[in-house]
Amino acid sequence: MANKKKVLIVDDSAVVRQVLKSTLESASDLEIMAAVQDPIFAMTRMEKNWPDVIVLDIEMPRMDGLTFLKKIMEERPTPVVMCSTLTEQGSSASMQALSYGAVGIVTKPKVGVKGFLSDSAAELIETVRSAASSNLKALKNSVAASKSVTPKKKVAPKLNADAVLSKGRSAPGTVSTDKVIAIGTSTGGTQALEAILPELPADTPPIVVVQHMPEKFTKAFAERLNKLCPMEVKEAEDNDSVTSGRVLIAPGGRHMLLQKNGPRLTVQVKDGPLVSRHKPSVDVLFRSVAKTVGKNTLGIIMTGMGDDGAAGLKEIHDTGAMTLAQNEASCVVYGMPDMAVKRGAVNKEIALDSIPREIVSFNS
Repeated sequence: MANKKKVLIVDDSAVVRQVLKSTLESASDLEIMAAVQDPIFAMTRMEKNWPDVIVLDIEMPRMDGLTFLKKIMEERPTPVVMCSTLTEQGSSASMQALSYGAVGIVTKPKVGVKGFLSDSAAELIETVRSAASSNLKALKNSVAASKSVTPKKKVAPKLNADAVLSKGRSAPGTVSTDKVIAIGTSTGGTQALEAILPELPADTPPIVVVQHMPEKFTKAFAERLNKLCPMEVKEAEDNDSVTSGRVLIAPGGRHMLLQKNGPRLTVQVKDGPLVSRHKPSVDVLFRSVAKTVGKNTLGIIMTGMGDDGAAGLKEIHDTGAMTLAQNEASCVVYGMPDMAVKRGAVNKEIALDSIPREIVSFNS
């Protein structure tokens, strides 16, 4: 296949290198340029041939991944996917990596790495493909603003939000008159959210967010944002109140839905199937917001690969609510906003740095 994307794997584990290599080689549009044990060897290879994507371990003996990532992003920005352990320390380091400019995270456990990565083959390939298609100029701008598997493996059917929440009008008296801002994003979204949320005043209406991110990483991400923002930011827990001055981030591996409990707005955090191939799913959140808040919503879809959120944003739009999409020039990956625009779900496309003004205007 012509124009294959060249991938460089950097990980000190021979097992991880072998599994990553065999998995990514199963994709016809990806080519493994090299698989090396640390950044020193990587730099030697990169002197002769520069990769389109780097899959980078965090903890390595001669030079750690964060140091190498900073060097790359300062000297020659390149899409980087971090390979991180499912631990508190791993998630914290990954949040730092995302702030430096990494565009995605591949998770790996401390034991059972081969089986874990093999089971996650489709997600791994999609993450690397998404990184390869990223808009590095937009990524650089958003970072600056934020200071052996075969392709024949059966893929589960792609489900829509019906799998979690039925479509249709809510019962009389169950629609809230409170204002709510709902945001959906994926690749490049961590940097985009860091560019938006710190600019918002503490009395901003409640914000509910789905950012595609693995389990255990959303908590570290929310804690990082909480230190940067006038609003309170937390990883959502079941029955959390949705109130002004608070941002709730859907936890990785769980769907988040908005609901009305008497006079209160709360979130429901629940398990369920993948929707639009994601959990949490933007479509699930957006449908619940359309049913619970309707025309009092500001719906925003931002950078990300795929179509999750397009159908849900159309449901919000059809209630008479205002809907926004991040424009192509400022997106790291324009996939999700593009699909929403094509569905007729978007009132207005705007640049990333204009979104805070729209949110403040919504509150006035």
